[in-house]
Amino acid sequence: MLPILYQLNADTPLKTAVIYILALGVVIYAVWAGWRSASGPLNPKTGEFAAPSQRDRTKRMFVYGAVGLAIALVGLHYVLPARLFLGEKGMGIPLHTYGLLLAAGFVSAVSLAALLAEREWLGEEGQRKREQILDLSFWVLLAGWGGSHLLFMIVNWKDYFANPSKILEAGGLVFYGGLIGAAIAAFVYSRKHQMDFLRLADVTIPTVSLGQCLGRLGCFSAGCCWGDVARHGLPWGVHFPGGLVAKNIFGQVAGTPSLAYDAQATDTRWVVEATGQVVHQAVPGAVRISDWVSQHGHTLLLHPTQLYESIGQFCLLVALLVMRRYRRFHGEIFASWLICYAILRSTVEFFRGDLERGTLHGLLNSMGLTSLAQKIPLEAWYNTSISQFISLCMFALGATIFYHQGRRVLFQPAVAPTSA
Repeated sequence: MLPILYQLNADTPLKTAVIYILALGVVIYAVWAGWRSASGPLNPKTGEFAAPSQRDRTKRMFVYGAVGLAIALVGLHYVLPARLFLGEKGMGIPLHTYGLLLAAGFVSAVSLAALLAEREWLGEEGQRKREQILDLSFWVLLAGWGGSHLLFMIVNWKDYFANPSKILEAGGLVFYGGLIGAAIAAFVYSRKHQMDFLRLADVTIPTVSLGQCLGRLGCFSAGCCWGDVARHGLPWGVHFPGGLVAKNIFGQVAGTPSLAYDAQATDTRWVVEATGQVVHQAVPGAVRISDWVSQHGHTLLLHPTQLYESIGQFCLLVALLVMRRYRRFHGEIFASWLICYAILRSTVEFFRGDLERGTLHGLLNSMGLTSLAQKIPLEAWYNTSISQFISLCMFALGATIFYHQGRRVLFQPAVAPTSA
């Protein structure tokens, strides 16, 4: 587990120059992407876009360039120290394993979605749809990040209410928030470009599993989204390192603890290590969690819930790619993913131990209903999380799509499945 691979700080002129070059590269890439992805006006009769004019390309180039410049300026503000131009925070550029795997998951998902689009719409139409998928990925990235951060703020609203300035910080991310934000962006994009949203969703939704498969490996490296305490001797149980144990790619002590360690280092509850039972008061054979992890330099033995979901997402990806050959209606792959992932996520949630993600107990406490919250122990199976509630809504949406679209096929059997 390597939370940080390498830390790039502006402590030498060469490293400072590298940071400025990276920021410039972000702007140049954004400008190039805008120029390349430009399209002409939409023909409402044919549903096709005309070839872009010089003005169309220039307009798109400036829009993308402005977004890239904003990202670069915010990045330099956080990365560089105050003594340097545009600097303030001096945080450097930590190459987090989580970030790299998250980026790898996104790029892999977009690449696969573009390939599937070419196979879904054959010929020149397939090439156009491939370009549209690549264009859509930019807006999905922005909406996904915004949605994931917004849901994180909602889950931790008391922290942001007490310190509103934290809204401007990068903060944490919640997958379901990103999924909802990305879905809204895709729906708006499909309406604007006169695309069948359910057909588009069938093409792109399996790639979400690919991205999440790699993303959860990043969670495993960072020690976030960790599992509950496991019984002693669980063969696949894991320990997440503290700051004095976690190392970088060169084998040097990175000094950055895993998030799981940080949480357990302040956990005042008690645990019976032999059974993994967590209690709120001292009992025979129990030790305070914070004392145990401080003494050992790593967490207790935990369920690797990140790996549970990563493996589940990979299996779901394979199943949906095979299922594409047997589709009966548009939306069938999308609905299947909604139902299957809702079941997968709800199951994994039973093994999660990060109370920071938001639970019914925490919600009641935040509303001042302390007496009612005490009737729902933190460790109770019915102390449902926000993610489990969203999973229930997703399951219902998937079942609704199956019902309505399936009825159309039943009464109109001539509607044939599209190419795989």
